[in-house]
Amino acid sequence: MKKLGIIYILCLVFLIAPNISNANEAPKKLGEYGDWTAHSQKEGDSFVCYMAATPQQSEGKYTKRGDVFMVITRRPADDSFDVVSFTSGYIYKNDAPVIVKIGKETITDFFVESDRAWTMNSDVDKQLVKAMKKGERLIIKGSSVNGFDTKDIYSLNGFNAAYKAISTKCR
Repeated sequence: MKKLGIIYILCLVFLIAPNISNANEAPKKLGEYGDWTAHSQKEGDSFVCYMAATPQQSEGKYTKRGDVFMVITRRPADDSFDVVSFTSGYIYKNDAPVIVKIGKETITDFFVESDRAWTMNSDVDKQLVKAMKKGERLIIKGSSVNGFDTKDIYSLNGFNAAYKAISTKCR
């Protein structure tokens, strides 16, 4: 469960720190679901919900790497649902693709900024979440500015339950 604690702290820093002055209450854990955790936080009169996981396995010829995790965020007040992002633990190489594989489906429509990657638009987010609901594992491949390639393997065990939790809280 130490890994889930790390996810919780990282998500707080990632999602909450920029909005701390607007926060009405501290984030609340909605639950732990297999390899995923779900959280919510009240911002003004609305809620922000997110779910997160860390990879079960990471591969690559790197000597140093920071925290690695993925997050799915819902902000109903902003009409923003199921925004998928990945944190790589290194600075992405700008012209190298980020590749996600779930089963036989491959998704390459991502943009990067520093150590983060997002889908290009909400249609890709929907496609990715739909595939994750059906899948057993997700593989992310990326390349760093220092010239190393990585492969992170995420379990999708508990994904559907965590997704239901954030979807119920942040409709």
